[in-house]
Amino acid sequence: RFIRDTKEDTRAPGVAIGLAWTPVGGDILYIEATAYEGKGELRLSGQLGDVMKESALAALSFLKAHADELGIKASAWKDRDIHIHIPSGATPKDGPSAGVTLLTALTSLFTQRPLKADLAMTGEISLRGRVLPVGGIKEKVLAARTAGIRTVFLPERNRPDYEELPEHVRDGLQVEFYSSMLDVVQNAIVESAPVFSEREGW
Repeated sequence: RFIRDTKEDTRAPGVAIGLAWTPVGGDILYIEATAYEGKGELRLSGQLGDVMKESALAALSFLKAHADELGIKASAWKDRDIHIHIPSGATPKDGPSAGVTLLTALTSLFTQRPLKADLAMTGEISLRGRVLPVGGIKEKVLAARTAGIRTVFLPERNRPDYEELPEHVRDGLQVEFYSSMLDVVQNAIVESAPVFSEREGW
């Protein structure tokens, strides 16, 4: 059932799948972003902890600073509120490893281009757009396999952690390593015309 839901849910711009570590193993994490008429505020929901909220702020700051490189009009967020929601609201979520996924979801939203199918990712980001290493690589890779994910993006500095995993854990997954957030976005988002009609200001 999850594989079907993954393909349906990530077809819309603004939706990305992250990978999370929990005390009982890895898990997948949907991140949904939308924008609507407002005052330029950022709204977050889904029981997010302080560190994850800071990751969302860093992602938005990087997106605004690099709008031209990302193919986004500077007017895209003018007079709009941005809402980021991570479902399973009853479960508290925290940590920096969703930074890559948050920025990718926001870029997808503002370019109105969906992400490639069956893709999940993890990684912390810096304000300079560097992809920083995270923990729980084994658990996250196992969660991706269980969920039917085919492609996983990991930080370059986590390559040694991945290469230490048993072959049966790595088998069947396409894993790509990144150190630059611009490279992540370029390779995560579908290169096609927007799937929805253009809206004023996008």
